[in-house]
Amino acid sequence: MAWRWVLAAILATLSLSLLGSAYDEFTSDTLINNVVQDPITSRLYVGTVNALYQLDQSLHPEAHTRTGPELDNRQCTPPVTSCEEAVETDNHNKLLLIHPSKDTLIVCGSLYRGICSLRNLSNVEQLLYFSDTKGEKSYVASAEEGVSVGYGSHDSTKLISTRILQVHSDWVLFDSIIEASAVQSNPFTLRYLHDFRHVFKGFVYFLFSRTLGAQDSGTKNFTFISRMCENDHNYYSYTELQLNCSAGNKYNKVQAAYVTLPGEALAKNMSSSGWYGPVGAQDKVVFVVFSSDDDSSSSAVCMYPLRAINQRLVEIIGACYSTKGQINNKSAVYSPYSSKSDELCKIENEVCSLTSPSSQGQSYCMSSGMESENVRAISFEGLMTAVAVAVETENAVAFLGTTLGEVLKLHLSTSPEVYGRAPGENTGDKVNKNLLFDTSLTHLYITTEKKVSRDLNVPVQACHLKTDCQSCVAQKDPYCGWCVLQGKCTRKGDCPRAEDDNTWLWSPNQQCVQIQAFNPPNLSCRKTDYLLFSLQADSCPQFENPDPHLIPVGYLIPISFQGKNLDIYKDCSLCKNADPKYSCVWCANMRSCVYRELCQSQEPAQCPNPKITEIIPRFGPLNGGIVVTIKGSNLGIKKEDIKKVTVAGVDCVHQGDRYSVSTRYSDSGGKMNNHSCRPGVSSQVLFTYRDPIPEKVSPLKGPVAGGTVITISGKHLDTANKNDVIVTVGGTPCEVLSFGSEITCETGVYKGQKVPLESLRVSVRYGKSTTKDVPVTFNFQYSENPKLTDYSPKTSFVCPEVNDQPPLSPQGRGFSKAMTAEEAQAFVGDASCKVTILQDDKLFLEAPSTQPRARSKRQRRDTSSDPLDLTIKFGNGEWVVGSVNYERKYEVPLAIIIPAVIVPMLLFIAVSVYCYRRKSQQAEREYEKVKHQLDHLEESVRDRCKKEFTDLMIEMEDQTNDLSEARIPFLDYKTYTDRVFFLPSKDGDNDVMITGKLDIPEGRKVIVAQALNQFSNLLNSKTFLINFIKTLEGRPDFNARSRVYFASLLTVALHGKLEYYTDIMRSLLLELMEEYVHSKNPKLMLRRSETVVERMLCNWMSICLYQFLRDSAGEPLYKLFKAIKHQVEKGPVDAKMKKAKYTLNDTGLLGDDVEYCVLTLQVLVHGEGPDVTPVKVLNCDTISQVKEKIIEQVYRNLPYSQRPKVDSVALEWRPGSTGQILSDMDLTSQKEGRWKRLNTLAHYNVSGYPTLFESVVFRLMPTEHVPGVPVENALLEDDKVFHLVRPADELDEVKSKRGSLKAKATTKAIAEIYLTRLLSVKGTLQQFVDDFFRSVLCSGAVVPPAVKYFFDFLDEQALKHDNVEEETVHIWKTNSLPMRFWVNILKNPHFIFDVHVTEVVDASLSVIAQTFMDACTKTEHKLSRESPSNKLLYAKEISTYKKMVDDYYKGIKQMVPVSDQDMNTHLAEVSREHTDTLNTQAALHQLYQYASKYYDGIIQSLDEDPAAQSKQLTLRLQQIAAALENKVTDL
Repeated sequence: MAWRWVLAAILATLSLSLLGSAYDEFTSDTLINNVVQDPITSRLYVGTVNALYQLDQSLHPEAHTRTGPELDNRQCTPPVTSCEEAVETDNHNKLLLIHPSKDTLIVCGSLYRGICSLRNLSNVEQLLYFSDTKGEKSYVASAEEGVSVGYGSHDSTKLISTRILQVHSDWVLFDSIIEASAVQSNPFTLRYLHDFRHVFKGFVYFLFSRTLGAQDSGTKNFTFISRMCENDHNYYSYTELQLNCSAGNKYNKVQAAYVTLPGEALAKNMSSSGWYGPVGAQDKVVFVVFSSDDDSSSSAVCMYPLRAINQRLVEIIGACYSTKGQINNKSAVYSPYSSKSDELCKIENEVCSLTSPSSQGQSYCMSSGMESENVRAISFEGLMTAVAVAVETENAVAFLGTTLGEVLKLHLSTSPEVYGRAPGENTGDKVNKNLLFDTSLTHLYITTEKKVSRDLNVPVQACHLKTDCQSCVAQKDPYCGWCVLQGKCTRKGDCPRAEDDNTWLWSPNQQCVQIQAFNPPNLSCRKTDYLLFSLQADSCPQFENPDPHLIPVGYLIPISFQGKNLDIYKDCSLCKNADPKYSCVWCANMRSCVYRELCQSQEPAQCPNPKITEIIPRFGPLNGGIVVTIKGSNLGIKKEDIKKVTVAGVDCVHQGDRYSVSTRYSDSGGKMNNHSCRPGVSSQVLFTYRDPIPEKVSPLKGPVAGGTVITISGKHLDTANKNDVIVTVGGTPCEVLSFGSEITCETGVYKGQKVPLESLRVSVRYGKSTTKDVPVTFNFQYSENPKLTDYSPKTSFVCPEVNDQPPLSPQGRGFSKAMTAEEAQAFVGDASCKVTILQDDKLFLEAPSTQPRARSKRQRRDTSSDPLDLTIKFGNGEWVVGSVNYERKYEVPLAIIIPAVIVPMLLFIAVSVYCYRRKSQQAEREYEKVKHQLDHLEESVRDRCKKEFTDLMIEMEDQTNDLSEARIPFLDYKTYTDRVFFLPSKDGDNDVMITGKLDIPEGRKVIVAQALNQFSNLLNSKTFLINFIKTLEGRPDFNARSRVYFASLLTVALHGKLEYYTDIMRSLLLELMEEYVHSKNPKLMLRRSETVVERMLCNWMSICLYQFLRDSAGEPLYKLFKAIKHQVEKGPVDAKMKKAKYTLNDTGLLGDDVEYCVLTLQVLVHGEGPDVTPVKVLNCDTISQVKEKIIEQVYRNLPYSQRPKVDSVALEWRPGSTGQILSDMDLTSQKEGRWKRLNTLAHYNVSGYPTLFESVVFRLMPTEHVPGVPVENALLEDDKVFHLVRPADELDEVKSKRGSLKAKATTKAIAEIYLTRLLSVKGTLQQFVDDFFRSVLCSGAVVPPAVKYFFDFLDEQALKHDNVEEETVHIWKTNSLPMRFWVNILKNPHFIFDVHVTEVVDASLSVIAQTFMDACTKTEHKLSRESPSNKLLYAKEISTYKKMVDDYYKGIKQMVPVSDQDMNTHLAEVSREHTDTLNTQAALHQLYQYASKYYDGIIQSLDEDPAAQSKQLTLRLQQIAAALENKVTDL
């Protein structure tokens, strides 16, 4: 899903502040507006007037960019290029918002009405997005917390509005970005302070102050917190709560806010106070600093838990929507913001589940305040301007910035008090609300007007300044406590074992340790002290055997030790390097290192000459580049003593980090024949240069998995050290295992994607400068890893007498290509197997003679009889290919084995035979029973089908004998077009195009009518109309529904000139065809109404085929509808589940066999004379179904719209002298558990043959006057109501337990037999289906000229494109006529007839419509048992229908063409006959709404079109807009 920013801000004036000077600091040339910190990189971003800076955490600038001044004016609408009032204007930074996951920074300024931009978070100089044409006002909400947002008094009156911050395709989401998505601020003056925005559990919160109008409270400020759902793009969920701080709301203006967790101590105090409700340590709290309008010298801090705020907001919402704005019978809710609708949205407490109240506007819920007695104010002298809160040792500490430049520290305890000031330089400048902690919470960033500073020490605490316990504890700082073990004042985290009792002492609950007395006053003891040394070797100097071991206290006594290895410093350099406290000197006379007092001669100033005793290695490559280690004596005291090392006169690089005093130093590089440390000194040990020559490699192949050990042989290979040698095979490292006259290494894994086809070069690298390649003939070949497919044998055994085991033989491929038999390894368990033979496709292994142990610990826990893993290893590749069983041979007597095996086997066979015979007999009985049922069912279906078809034909003959056009209830042209064009609209029957009612003031009707006539003339300009349509289709928010509705409006508006409409449609179709033929799949053209022209084509067909429907196709369609309706109603229909016994749709088939009988009621219509009407009904019909059938029969000569509705009439039954009102539900309704059954005629015991005193009276009267009807309506509201069949998953438990499992299984299986009813209904209706198909798909009869005209147009265009096949043309024709028109009419007969289509009838019509669609496709339908029943039902007839479609298309193609003149004449006649009946003015008015919505885009399109310029179409549209929208323009 594309990433969306939705910013939200309220207008506020921001300024920032400064801090100390002996610290890290940044100074700006202009006023600092905003400072934010990236929580990941710790970078700071500083927004100032006309500039934006990017700083590191030490406040060193990394990047900056200029943001102003620019040409602008508050009267100008962006873009301002053509605004004459624009002047040089400073750009004040209004918002900085970080989005770390996208590496972007949102920057909003005061220029261009607060337009925002996106910049690169790593480099703010890079602008990622900026547009001055995407809307008017800025504010966006993101998931980042702690964002401060503000706007000044020169911004627009939108309190909160929405902006898109990237090029986004889904503009539907922001349809009404200016009008709908905004909280207006009209009743308030333009003074706002935004100080806080926070995202929490799907909600966005805002904190701000504002002044009410002068008519209310003058200029006094009030502070509010507002909330709305994070994804509520229309602001339907916006809710406000006034925050009071102190009694009487003295502190009424917010200065700063901070959101964080309160810590354990503060949460406990807040909960126990009873002011806030329950507060936990993990519940976020809003800490707010307030000032007072009445007293500018004081301020206060108040705390509001988000939990308490949310609970109050829930009460407000409940009052807003359910108690008329009252809480506890007091008015607590008002709606202060401007709105276009008084309807309220529906919000479910804490869940953001929104329903748009109106497309025209919103209403909001506001509260008068959070009671002051529930909030405790912590007041101060002086004005606080900033707040930041941290938690230390579960205690909350607030840092408060002041106007004097100080930062006070406040411990938020039961009795809050200021206990200190944060270290920093006090400049006297106001500390602004951008008071930030660094990411470690150990430093504060403090901002003033032009400076940002950070203390280099620890500004949040200064524990080290307290040197004794009393002063440390007395300051009551949660950061500082006395660390007893260290004896200093520290943070708890810096004190070892701080969690132990009385180890870290902190006020107020603890006090310092004081020694008041000790006993005894003196102590004598005997104690032995041992001095322990950790010696690296026995050769180190040591002192042993001290004498004496015990010494008295307070008396001097000599102690003697025995020394060991004290003469180890035999080297002068080592002696001089010894620690001075030992007083060691090199005594030249004694030629040894001795104690200073023991040497009789002067210590020489310089040690003897160095002596080189060993060089490692002795050999090196000619190019050098290896590390050489030189050992000897007197080689210096420190590494700086080695001034220069040369080899054969070439300088070597001395590696000082590897220097060891006097005994060793290392260097690299150079060509070395002798070594000199100082002039005149050279080595006696020779270093030889030679050229190593690798000659052979063995083996020459191995697997790509690596692990092959190769041996390199040649001359002088032992040059340099092992660590200096690197071996590679084709660039892949080969780990060196041994180094000498031969080099062995283990190949690594080949990293290529494929196994290399060619052999790879083996290279040996000596040091940094010498690389030697093995000759090409000995290149190494990487082979495919061996594939193990099988092995044999899979079992073995252990026998005390015989130790020979059969060989194992794993099978696979590529074995010999990888390595030899000697290199391959195999294991059974933890024992190795010898590979005796290695072939390309198999291995032969010698299995261990005794059973090994398992290799893994998991297997070792198993018994010894379990199989062991067989593992094959080639180099680094290892495969477990199977398992091997070692079977033990037990000496069990044969007499025991045979009965133990044979007897259970015989018993098992006997039981199996018995079960099989019983099951077979049972299956035969079931089969015979089902076969008998099927035979009986087949016979009954055949008889029933014949009988029902005969009955249907007789009854349909009776109904259609006098059937004529007058008796078929055709809709008039206007109603027909309204239903075809606009019924799919979102407003349905209430659409303005169906009602024709426009909401236009009486005084403007004349002007609007004139303007709409001008707009109609403008639509008759082809240039304008084409530009109009293309502009709308180019907008992402002009969705499919809008395109359909727009095309229908256009059809009505241009109905007076259908020939012009046809010309527009042809032009757009040609462009659409070009697009599909050249860049898309041509077969998909006209498949859906995805464009305006496709819907225009659908409407054009509907217009042109109306008369054909009335003259030809209407009668067979009506007969088909009546036949389906009659067939469905002849059997039971479940009124609740909408399922019928007789239907074509398997999903709507009533599966249960319902018992019923046909009744003939003698109906007397109340108030219409004594004549009775016989009506056939079923005794299982509900009372409503009986009413429908009575209305259908009694008023059969009236169309459906003129008949009385079922709910408006009552049915009375008179079994004698008294009557009874029948209803679907009354107090006598039958109950089955929790369910109630709808009343039927059988429930009332109504018989079909009334006696002399018995009749059914059909009374036409308002139902509210009928006793019992209100009771019926109330009872019907119960969901637990059923008619014939209850839902399958709701059956009573008692009933579900009844019967055997066998009976249930049989019932479930036989239920599918009811599908044969589909065949019965299909056979009965077949004649009517065929008649309709023939009337539509017969080219020999009358073919509408529009069909011939359009089909010829498609054939003509197909010939112009070489890549259009005949099948494609067939698809085009199918999509344009059968799919687009006939299927729609067939599924919706009420579009052409004044009838009512029930859900059961609609289900059967959908099956026939699907059959019609299948017949029109070229795809062959492959049917199987899994195919849907609806497909299988007409599978036999599909081929016949397909041939009808092909013949129909061919017949039309052979007809005489319809000329353009003939077609235009026909269209003109249709226009003349029907245009006056349509709502043309309403269509023009609705079309203009689209022109108004996309006005700027249309104007731009017209301005770019030379043809439109020449006709002054832009001017004409502007004049129409001025008249219709009643506004003054610059025209």
